[in-house]
Amino acid sequence: MSHAVTEAELAATIDHAILKPEFTRSDVDGHLASAAEWGVFSVCVRPSDIAYAVEYLADTDVVVGTVIGFPHGTTSTAGKVAEVRQAIADGVTELDMVVNIGWLRSGFDDEVVADIRAVVDAADGHLVKVILETSLLDDEQIARGSRLTDAGGAAFVKTSTGFAGGGATAAHVRLMRENVGEGVQVKASGGVRSLADALEMLDAGATRLGTSASATILGALRAGGSGDSVDTASY
Repeated sequence: MSHAVTEAELAATIDHAILKPEFTRSDVDGHLASAAEWGVFSVCVRPSDIAYAVEYLADTDVVVGTVIGFPHGTTSTAGKVAEVRQAIADGVTELDMVVNIGWLRSGFDDEVVADIRAVVDAADGHLVKVILETSLLDDEQIARGSRLTDAGGAAFVKTSTGFAGGGATAAHVRLMRENVGEGVQVKASGGVRSLADALEMLDAGATRLGTSASATILGALRAGGSGDSVDTASY
């Protein structure tokens, strides 16, 4: 993104994360209200919050997503499929599943693809993103995990849960982008907390950003972009 990006364009890349296990209903309400106020693309909520979030955001354009096998990815494939089916019944639109990290590190490529494919099939047309947890992987594993995500039929490969230390880096986003086909997009998540972070990830090839700092990011753009846009070349 070497052109000027508007607030609306940047907001359209953001999945606002509302995933901390300690969040109260009041905390969730605050984040849902902020997501609606800033007009982000989606919220990514805990599975038990899906129905509530769908109702809360019913009069907005904000999409509701959730997580599957979160945050460790070690849920059985049957368990992940059950989570998907319940999430869809509760009204979710998008699904961010965690890859079986141990399988990926072990080189169990066929099992990883089958796990992803089972979730994609159960999703029945709902968009699926696969979280690799890059902080626990080396470059070969990130590249291979990206290719396996593509082979499993997912729409996105994603960097991180945000719960394993570390987070998205521009180098990892570029590596992921290089190892999937044109039909698969990249989501940068984990540690994306500033406008500079967001623009760096988009410049590296991400098309979606997972963050809980939407107001900070979009507020900085509004304050510094002389209205509603900023030249990404300055970041």
